[in-house]
Amino acid sequence: MNGRQPGGLVPPPRLRRLTQLYAGLALYGFSDALMLLAGLGVDPWDVLHQGLSRRLGLGVGTWAIIVGAIVLALWIPLRQRPGFGTLSNVVVVGAVIDLCMATIPAPDGLTLRTIFLLAGVGLNGVATGAYIGAGLGPGPRDGVMTGLAARGHSIRVVRTGLELTVLASGWVLGGTVGIGTVVYALAIGPLAHVFIPLLRIDEPVRLATTGEVGTGEAERTVGNGEPGRTFGYPAGADPHESK
Repeated sequence: MNGRQPGGLVPPPRLRRLTQLYAGLALYGFSDALMLLAGLGVDPWDVLHQGLSRRLGLGVGTWAIIVGAIVLALWIPLRQRPGFGTLSNVVVVGAVIDLCMATIPAPDGLTLRTIFLLAGVGLNGVATGAYIGAGLGPGPRDGVMTGLAARGHSIRVVRTGLELTVLASGWVLGGTVGIGTVVYALAIGPLAHVFIPLLRIDEPVRLATTGEVGTGEAERTVGNGEPGRTFGYPAGADPHESK
C-alpha cells in the first residue's frame, strides 16, 4: 500500500488537522477570556454572551455554547452541513472561556488591561487561522453567514448585518461595548487575512489516472470531494471575512 485512498485521493494529515483544530479552538476561548477580563469591550458575539450572562446568570462561556447550539440549528433551513470542527467549536470555545474566567485573575490598572486586550485580539487572529485552516468545518456563526451568502446576498452585507444585530442586542442586555470592540473590528480582518492562508492545511489531492501528480494534473478537493469549495465556504466567498 502507498497510503493513497480509494478514488485516487492522497489522504489528508488527519492527526495534524485534529491537533490544529483543538489547539485553535482552545486558543480562541483563551483569547476571548483575555478580552473579557480586560473589561474594555469585546467582539460583538461576546457582547451578546456577556449581556445574557449578566441578565440571566450562567457563565459567559456557557452562553457561548447555548447561543452556538441555537445558531447551529439555523443551519437546517439554510441546508448547511456542519463538519466535525463545527460541532467541536460549539462546545470547546465556551468551555475554555468559562475555565479561564474562573482561574485567571482580572488585571488591575489600565496598562495591564490594555495588554490583556491586545494579546486577546492578536491571539484570536491566530486561533481563527488555526481552526479554519484545519479544514474540518467552519464555526456555527460562520455557517449561517455563508449559508445566507450562498443565496445571492453579499457576504459583507450579511456579515455586517449579523454583527450589528448581535452587538446591539448584547449592548441592550448589558454587555460591554468599548474601545476593545473597535480594536477587534479593525484588527480581526487583517489578522485573519494573514493567518488563515498561513495555517491552512492543503486539502486532499485527486491524482491523475497515471497515478502521478504534475503540473495541471491534480484537482484539489474538499471533505466531500467537491471542487470549488474551501473550508465550508461557498465558491466566490472570501474566507478572510470570517471571524
